[in-house]
Amino acid sequence: MSDLKQRILGYFPAWQWLQDYHLGKFKSDVLAALIVIAMLVPQGMAYAMLAGLPPIMGLYASMLPMIIYAMTGSSSTLSIGPVAIISMMTFATLNPLFEAGSPVYIDAAMLLAVMVGVISFLLGIFRFGFLIQLISHPVIKSFIIASALIIALGQIKFLLDVPLNGNNIPQFIQSAWQYLSFTHVFSLGFGLIAILFLIYAPKLLNSQAIQGRIGSTTFLIKALPLILVVISIALTMGFGLKAYGLKTVGEIPSGFPPLHMPFWTWDLVLKLLPGAAMIAMISFVESLSIAQATALQQRSHLNSNQELVALGLANLSAGLSSAFPVTGSLSRTVVNADAGAKTPMAGVLSSIFIIIVTLYFTSFFKDLPLVILAATIIVSIWKLVDFKPFVDTWHYSRADGIAMWITFLGVIVIDISTGLMIGIISTFILMLWRISRPHMAVIGLVEGTQHFRNIQRHHVVTTADILSVRIDESLTFLNANALKGFLINEISHQTELRHVILNCSSVSSIDYSALEMLEEINAELNKLNIRLHFSEVKGPVMDKLQQSKLLKHLSGQIYLTHFKAIQSLSPKILEYQI
Repeated sequence: MSDLKQRILGYFPAWQWLQDYHLGKFKSDVLAALIVIAMLVPQGMAYAMLAGLPPIMGLYASMLPMIIYAMTGSSSTLSIGPVAIISMMTFATLNPLFEAGSPVYIDAAMLLAVMVGVISFLLGIFRFGFLIQLISHPVIKSFIIASALIIALGQIKFLLDVPLNGNNIPQFIQSAWQYLSFTHVFSLGFGLIAILFLIYAPKLLNSQAIQGRIGSTTFLIKALPLILVVISIALTMGFGLKAYGLKTVGEIPSGFPPLHMPFWTWDLVLKLLPGAAMIAMISFVESLSIAQATALQQRSHLNSNQELVALGLANLSAGLSSAFPVTGSLSRTVVNADAGAKTPMAGVLSSIFIIIVTLYFTSFFKDLPLVILAATIIVSIWKLVDFKPFVDTWHYSRADGIAMWITFLGVIVIDISTGLMIGIISTFILMLWRISRPHMAVIGLVEGTQHFRNIQRHHVVTTADILSVRIDESLTFLNANALKGFLINEISHQTELRHVILNCSSVSSIDYSALEMLEEINAELNKLNIRLHFSEVKGPVMDKLQQSKLLKHLSGQIYLTHFKAIQSLSPKILEYQI
């Protein structure tokens, strides 16, 4: 096979798994698809509503994107479609610009999906996937927790049937105080019953008594949201609950989603660009994390840049098929894997089942109460609201803990996109602060070994004429002066000093500012009749140093190991050799 053909086929992993596809795998994929559909139908409509869009668009977002990802994605179990956080970010991006649910709002949501697709696709093609992974995991975790809290609180307006507004908690509290007296008691009661059903029904089905009678209840538990939808529709129709003021989804258009390019202008693109970039970032990080987890369990290969390409194409197809931005779903992916999905064909089959639903069964959902969709979102998303990671992170790393709290407060006090941006900026500021304050230690020989350790942590052997220093960071303009100051302080009170050895075992790079600092130190030490040496210099660092003037004027030498440096400069160290 030619290199060009191999490269082209590399962008379509489907050709590999289709070659080995057989009836046994098909049966497993069909079962997994049926179980996923039980979750996807109510979730899709609920997440579309969360994004401020008609519920049918949640089903549209589960058609072409899943098929496209199955053909181009490298994960065998990742379930692509609408998810709560991306839906909330879509709403946060569009709500300040247009009226939710209006034709221009819907068109902008489609354009947003196209833009997310283009950004992801280009990053994947040019192999810039590593840029998105620069966001720290604590910031992502904090963002998800804060967003989940905002999403859950945002659904209360459907429980109370009042027009609560706000992109953050202060605005939400203000709005709730204003409209609380207008609460629709019947909707609230109906919603609370639905929430209790979704919380306690799985516990009841998991009990030994129930499982002893009917066997495995896994499918029933996964299908509970769909069962709730069916029951609520039956109750609404059978008892005429709309007469009591219970709001329903209403008429849902049937048929395949219309395929067209959404209306766009350069002005609109520029307005949506920050939101699209944020959604692309979170979409990739979340999808890759989920795909990596399942890939590790199944010991399958995963290509991060190919995932970006696949996500890009999936979002492009979403925008062109009357849908909104999509990404990998944690809950549906786990269910897909647990249900025994063998290949991405499970996603294709799920998409086919969704198409059947939109062609023939949309009229069934017109009497679905909106409060049921809200209850589904609240129960599924509230599981993510967990403050234990904040405590654990704070105990382990104050810097990461601060970044988490800054992100969390930014999201709940300002808005989702701004909070995430503040979190990312704070991470880099804290990282630069840490790099500018590197750990440096005077080291000595551990008696009876050839190892060197911090003199303040271990009982070690040192000599008065040698100062051994280890810096545990690459040398840059950020920390060059910190190293210089450290050496000055150590040298100032050692009158017998004749040699300074810099242990570079943890130094992966030296920039030009740090190089100039080393040249200055070498010159200053030379005036004091003190020789500067280096030990354990990494190959790439040595390659750079050989292009500089430092080695030509170096007063000392470069040693392969720190032990050989001490052994050469102070022969009496042989008394402590192994």
